[in-house]
Amino acid sequence: MKTLTIAALAALIAVAGVAQTQRPGYKREVPPRLLRQAKVSEDSALKVARARIPTGTVKGLELENEGERLVWSFEFTVPNQPGTYEVNVDAKSGAMVGRVEHEMPDTTHPAAPARPKP
Repeated sequence: MKTLTIAALAALIAVAGVAQTQRPGYKREVPPRLLRQAKVSEDSALKVARARIPTGTVKGLELENEGERLVWSFEFTVPNQPGTYEVNVDAKSGAMVGRVEHEMPDTTHPAAPARPKP
């Protein structure tokens, strides 16, 4: 019985350690000083954002002050659609802020041509 309890405890610790070390596969800018002010978790805010862009893939996240409001700002890409979509979620209430914004890639500045090597 004691061996079984020790083995179960070891398995639980191993699973908890893996869960804590997993990182999302997107760029995150979450300043610790702002995170302390947030009442809504990143995961909860992500659920709100995904409800608006269900087929999207998260490419980036910022926790930032926009005006007087602390927001989780998610950037999504959507298959077969150019540009990105931005969804903002209030970090204190969990409500969506404003509308989903569609941002097209900037095509006004083409990439500089490669310079020949001397």
